[in-house]
Formats: sequence, structure tokens, C-alpha cells
Amino acid sequence: MKPTHKLLFVLCPMLVLGFIYYSSGKLHLHVWGQKPLYDKQGFLLQLDTKLPLELAYKYGNLTEGVCKPGYAAAKMTTIYPKFMKPAPMFLDRNFKRLAKVSNYLPPFGFKTQERIIDSILTATKNYGLGEELDSLSCKRCIIVGNGGILFNKSLGSRIDEYDIVVRLNSAPVSGYDKDVGTKTTMRITYPEGAIQIPENYEKDSLFVFSAFKPLDFKWFRQMVFKEKLRGTEGFWKSVAHYVPREPAEMRILNPYFVQEAAFQFIGLPFNNGLMGKGNIPTLGTVAITMALHNCDEVAVAGFGYDMNTPHAPMHYYETVKMSAIKEVSVAENSTYFTTFQIIKALLSDQIFK
Repeated sequence: MKPTHKLLFVLCPMLVLGFIYYSSGKLHLHVWGQKPLYDKQGFLLQLDTKLPLELAYKYGNLTEGVCKPGYAAAKMTTIYPKFMKPAPMFLDRNFKRLAKVSNYLPPFGFKTQERIIDSILTATKNYGLGEELDSLSCKRCIIVGNGGILFNKSLGSRIDEYDIVVRLNSAPVSGYDKDVGTKTTMRITYPEGAIQIPENYEKDSLFVFSAFKPLDFKWFRQMVFKEKLRGTEGFWKSVAHYVPREPAEMRILNPYFVQEAAFQFIGLPFNNGLMGKGNIPTLGTVAITMALHNCDEVAVAGFGYDMNTPHAPMHYYETVKMSAIKEVSVAENSTYFTTFQIIKALLSDQIFK
């Protein structure tokens, strides 16, 4: 046998084995005669939301109504084994060590914004939920969406029972407390979504800033330092000129949650890590992702859109009907429904419709 033939004889099996190994990772162990267990994102194809027996026994023996330590993460890991729980809720003075976001531009990271973030964090000085909530050994959180599905459901008292109540953008509370409650622990928003009338802000709540573009950080710095708003070109609609919160009541949401929601959970186009059409997750998805990493129990209310009732309200606080969602871009529309699919898979026993 010629030397070249011997070389090929040795290399071919190695190449074949290498290809099988590589493909098994990419195709989630899809071998002949066996259906794949996981989809391309790493979620179980057959989404059985029941916990494994050992976890069901662990949590089933707890007193009813008592907070279940680690419950959300345990359930998440069951259907998404790649889930890694540690991820700080807000940026702190050590934010530059966060490798997963340091190399990405907003909204998926903070690259090019390090100096302005340093300046903001020097002023805010606080990087947690507050002494009382941070000291809790088990945290029960609820994300309150803006969906019209909340209208006339009288869920306010149940929402207020949670330790941490998260609200989004400018969705109002006053006048709707019967359906959405009165408690607000934090309100997550970006410049265009922030409440523009100072009197409409709830007392004793954190203003949590989520950046989607570099310009957003400039806006937030002006809000923190109570400066006159300058340079509003580049926003897609009007923004708040003043936020009635002291710097100590303001936080910067970890952009890792935007990144994970977009690329790991939903599977939106990566686009080289740059913001582009069709790869931005809804803020609701981002908030849920944040809660899964930082809360022991996670519930949601006000998510889901019923396309079968075109005359139902799209949001609980306005008269725009569901039929208007047809006018939303296809990419944005798809993230609405993907958000609800994720919720149903992860939080089937914690959805308040």
C-alpha cells in the first residue's frame, strides 16, 4: 500500500468520527432511528413542564403558600439544560468583568459606553433592590405585562402579594389598581417608553433603565444628573425630559438579559451581535429572563394576545383593539407570540391571565 493510501486510510475514519461528533452537537444528538430531544435553541422538544420526581418531592413537601427556594431555576433547567443561573440583575462598579456583554454594543452589551456607565454608577451608588429585599432568602416575583387580557380580571390584590412587582415602560397603575394592583417594586423602561408626566410615577419604586442604543445612555445620564435634555435626534418618538427619582433610586439593567432573551431563548437573528431589524426581544421577555435568574418563584400577568377577539383591548389601559396588531411589523408581531410561548413552557403554573 502506498504511503499516501496509508495516510488516507488513517485520516478517513478520523474525519468521519470528527464529523459525527461535530454534527451531534449541532443537531442535538439526532441519530438514525432516534428523534432529537432538544430544538436548535436547546429547549426540550416535548415541553413537559412537570418537574423530575426528586424535585417534585422536594417542592411538593413545602407548606402551601411558602416561597419555594430555587424553584424557577429548577424548572428552567429541566426544560433548558443550558440555563446558568448566576447573572446580576443590575450593573455595579465591577460591570467591566461581565465577559458575556463587554464585547457587544447596546442593546446586547455595553461596549463603547464604559465611561458614561462609570459616571452614572458613581452617582447612583446603589446596585441592588434595597436592603430589605436583598436580605430575603427566597424572593417571589411577578412581571406585570401591559396586555388587555388584564382588563376587568380583578387580579390587583393577588399581584400585590408578591415580594417584587415588576412593571414595564409607562403602563399606568393609578385608576387600574383593581386589575393590576398598586405595588411597584421596579419599572423597567427605555427612553421612548418612560413615563413623561412626573406625577404619574409611583412612590418608592426603582427606575430601571434598559438601553437599546448608545444614545440611550446619554439620555439616562442626563436624567440621573438632572440636566436639561439635549440631543433628542435619534429617538424614534418623544422621550421624558425629567425622571422624578433620586440617583440612589435608579439602576441599569444588566444587558445580558437582552442578549439571552434574543439569541438563546427566542433564537432571533444574531446579526454579528449588532442591533438590526427583527432581532430585538420585547421588554416583557427581557424582564422575565431577568426574573428567572434572580427570583426563586416567577409569575406573570398581562401577557398573551388573543387574535381571535379583534375587538378586545390590546392594552389594559387604552381603547386600541387587538385588530391593530395586524399593523405591527411581522418581526415584532412574532416576538409577542414567542414571548407567550416561552411563558407557557416555563411558568405554566404561575400565569395569571
